[in-house]
Amino acid sequence: MAFLKETRPYPLRLIFDSLRAALLVIALLVPSGLAASVVSKELNNAQLLGSGTFRFLGLPLYDAKLYTPGGAPFSWNEDFGLELTYRKNLTQKALVNSTLEEIARQGNNAPTRAQLEQCFQAVSKGDTYLAISQGPNVIGFWRNGRKTCTLSYSGAKRGFMSIFLGSNTRSASFTSQLKGQ
Repeated sequence: MAFLKETRPYPLRLIFDSLRAALLVIALLVPSGLAASVVSKELNNAQLLGSGTFRFLGLPLYDAKLYTPGGAPFSWNEDFGLELTYRKNLTQKALVNSTLEEIARQGNNAPTRAQLEQCFQAVSKGDTYLAISQGPNVIGFWRNGRKTCTLSYSGAKRGFMSIFLGSNTRSASFTSQLKGQ
């Protein structure tokens, strides 16, 4: 009998090992799956329009996806969703500072530092932020599928989203890819 225990695995152990492996796979897939479900829930008939990788000095910082209703061409007059999946670890301070600097560089209305600190947390490689516009003055933010804040100020959509989609972005080719051009 002892010989059988050594050569034949215990049936419950096989089941638990299989369940553990399945849970690991699900856990690895959850952040992107949650972001996709959030954009579908929050943006009517959301479909991917374009995607691209933003690089700084040749190093990839994040992958981005732009969702529009029905995959329609990009328009500032319509709501849309922008998802960023980070390839590097970044501090909250770096996210807030770079956002404020880019908005100021473009001459757009900006939120307060306190508003951005409420919305943005430090990110690690693989973390996802999703921003969905809700009219011209409101943007909802989700980090890894969980709502972090609602940013509300005059011209919020154009002010914030111009960092990625405006006419004066840091990378015209990246912006064109996002817009599906």
